[in-house]
Amino acid sequence: MDFQLSDDQRALRSGMRDLLGAAFDRDGLRAAVERGGAVDRGLWRELGAAGFFALRLPEEAGGVGLGLPEAVLLFEEAGRALLPGPLVATHLAAGLVKGAAEGEAVVTASEGGGLPVADLRGADAVLVAGGVLTGEELAAFVAGARPVRSMDPLTPLHRAEGVAAGGKGLVAAAEAYPGALRGEGALLTAAEQLGSAARTTEMAVQHARAREQFGSLIGSFQAVKHLCADMLARTEPARGAVYAAAVTGDPVEIAAAKLLADDAAVRNARDCLQIHGGMGFTWEADVHLHLKRAWLRAARWLSAAEAEEILAAGLGPVRPLYGGSAALG
Repeated sequence: MDFQLSDDQRALRSGMRDLLGAAFDRDGLRAAVERGGAVDRGLWRELGAAGFFALRLPEEAGGVGLGLPEAVLLFEEAGRALLPGPLVATHLAAGLVKGAAEGEAVVTASEGGGLPVADLRGADAVLVAGGVLTGEELAAFVAGARPVRSMDPLTPLHRAEGVAAGGKGLVAAAEAYPGALRGEGALLTAAEQLGSAARTTEMAVQHARAREQFGSLIGSFQAVKHLCADMLARTEPARGAVYAAAVTGDPVEIAAAKLLADDAAVRNARDCLQIHGGMGFTWEADVHLHLKRAWLRAARWLSAAEAEEILAAGLGPVRPLYGGSAALG
């Protein structure tokens, strides 16, 4: 199968990269860190105007009329830029929650399973098992949640397990969404991870080409070359898996894509930090932000354990290695 991008897809990806480069550059990233990851409503509306959230809505419903493969490209760019906010949930809520498609509403998700809820305080709606919380139910849900410390300074978290709204338990289920919707959330998260993995690879190579040690560029050292090569070797298989899953929509392929993308994002950020050396551990460097976000995303929508179970089930029933009746040993 040919996964080369079409001219239109390349233009779509390039346009989103240009938009984020202008609206969310490094200064914007650092400003988001300083305000604790709170959603920038102006940027959210700008994304809505660009069709980020309404990308897959049909044109007659005010959307762009494209599909998952194109959505994956946009979320990959968002991952490269470390764009904060509940992007996946708001994208999935387009057409379900008023204002989500246009970027006028911020929608987050309660995934259940004891996971904290991201970006809850500034949300206009919350996707939960069996529906959407708005209005008084949302207010009760938020009032009963408590903030917890987040490893990612760009993603505020709240613990809402066991909270009830309108007399109904909301987050007891292990899955917030059955079937396809949860799979789409996992795939879009994998695309963000892919973008982060690609970006940290670029950051590592750029640093290795510029940093001198012992009178030589560190990129000339074999150990550094191997680290950079390993980063690329993790990123490109993950890219193929994410793009393939976007075309097929198959749950098993989505699980494989999430596993590969999570691994690439986390391990690439760690290797990028190692190549940067002591400065990579400093607050001023951006490497740690990629690593912390990758750790956080790896647990969202589809964890490694859940993805492995899906892959194992996709292998079919286990058959004995021997057809004979002789006892082993």
